[in-house]
Amino acid sequence: MCGIVGFFGPDDVVHDIVFGLTALQHRGQDAAGIATFDTNFHLRKGQGLINDVFRPKHVKKLPGNIGIGHVRYTTQGSNETALAQPFTSSYPFGLAMVHNGNVINFRELAKRLHDKYHVLPKTSNDLELIMYTFASELRTKDLDHLSVIDIFDAVETTQELAKGAYATVTVIAGHGLLAFNDPNGIRPLVMGRRDTPEGPVYAFASESTCFDYLGYEFIKDIGPGQAVFIDQNFKVHYKNAYAKPKSFCAFEYIYFAREDSSIHGRLVARERVRLGKLLARKVLAAGIAPDMVIDVPSSGYFAASGLAEAIGVPYRRALVKNNHIGRSFIVSSQVGREDIVKKKLNPIRAFVEGKKVAVVDDSIVRGTTSRRIVSILREAGAAEVYFISSAPPIIAPCIYGIDMAMSTELIASNYTEEEICNYIGADKVIYQDLSDLQDLFSEDRGHGGGCFACFSGKYPTGDVTPYLRHIQEERQSQRRDKTLSVSPKAPAPTEH
Repeated sequence: MCGIVGFFGPDDVVHDIVFGLTALQHRGQDAAGIATFDTNFHLRKGQGLINDVFRPKHVKKLPGNIGIGHVRYTTQGSNETALAQPFTSSYPFGLAMVHNGNVINFRELAKRLHDKYHVLPKTSNDLELIMYTFASELRTKDLDHLSVIDIFDAVETTQELAKGAYATVTVIAGHGLLAFNDPNGIRPLVMGRRDTPEGPVYAFASESTCFDYLGYEFIKDIGPGQAVFIDQNFKVHYKNAYAKPKSFCAFEYIYFAREDSSIHGRLVARERVRLGKLLARKVLAAGIAPDMVIDVPSSGYFAASGLAEAIGVPYRRALVKNNHIGRSFIVSSQVGREDIVKKKLNPIRAFVEGKKVAVVDDSIVRGTTSRRIVSILREAGAAEVYFISSAPPIIAPCIYGIDMAMSTELIASNYTEEEICNYIGADKVIYQDLSDLQDLFSEDRGHGGGCFACFSGKYPTGDVTPYLRHIQEERQSQRRDKTLSVSPKAPAPTEH
């Protein structure tokens, strides 16, 4: 999962890009990058947070009235600066591209690029495959008389060839700004506009919260398979290209998106409250009687408040978060995740001591973080701890941009609820029902459908067995490489 932005207006756009990416920092903390264009591309990217990568001296070196930006959350491959986005290509015209998501047929796509167009990508980042596929299709057109239809034709062919989840924004040097989604619309992308005395500024972003900060008017969500192109005269062109039934990621509403964002006309905070209220039936049916409902900050807050309201129990904010520590879920190693949980959450003992506490989190993925939270509450004197997940059991790996790509890492894929409860040390574990979640985002409720693959094992892009096998092989290979690199340096065991 990553965050992307793109801006095009009459004046330099780098400041809007920086502030826009800052509003999306929750979507990626590994690396960041910006590309702008005037008569040439200007590129800056590096590892770390926005404030680390873009100092004032760097911002001054990014002129141009059109540009894109990216914050990276590593799902596949290593966390190297070379893999940070944007990526650029000098032909045709000059392209700079960012994306959010995962291409799942990258081996097939890479082979086609090599065999048909003799293109060899420089890195393992799947954005290169999207960019070079689009560039290869674009160069078959009459480049001296490139039309908007030509651009959309190249987009549609790219969408047909690239399988998976992706939202992209592309600068086509000397022509304009292009955005398009995968045919299922799995990842979020929104469009906005701000009017200035010099003319309009158009923007694309992963979430609408960017527009709130920057004073942009929200225009629309980019739908499944849709493409939008803004030309040099700031005329907006739309194309409903290669589209399939909408399968928007339900986990965006549960965890990833900021609560103040609106996606497909639905405020994320309101949907999380609804998820909490849906849990009330199961809590009451379980026969438990908590003295209070608390949340795991901060994605569990609205679900916890909804549950508390529905069952008539006080809500308390009894876990205090250190806001200067990042989101544990998007840290790349399990050791790192556990370390962050220890450092970022502090219980208010006076609230929980001697009390039966229902603690609401967005989900239970691997179980180790949940176990640590239960332990923290026990140490603070809680009499009983009921762990409640606003998401259903996660039984299948996400292959569309969330770092849970092996079933062996998913606790609900391998153990019963009772076994999970024993493992994390809770008195009771309660999950959201998948049927309730699907009903909440069903078409007759105005949503149009969702992707629930991590809860159901049914993937909207069809058979993904080859991809899952490849990911498992890749991860096993990475672990072997780490073991080999460490073993020679390790001291010989000492007997005592």
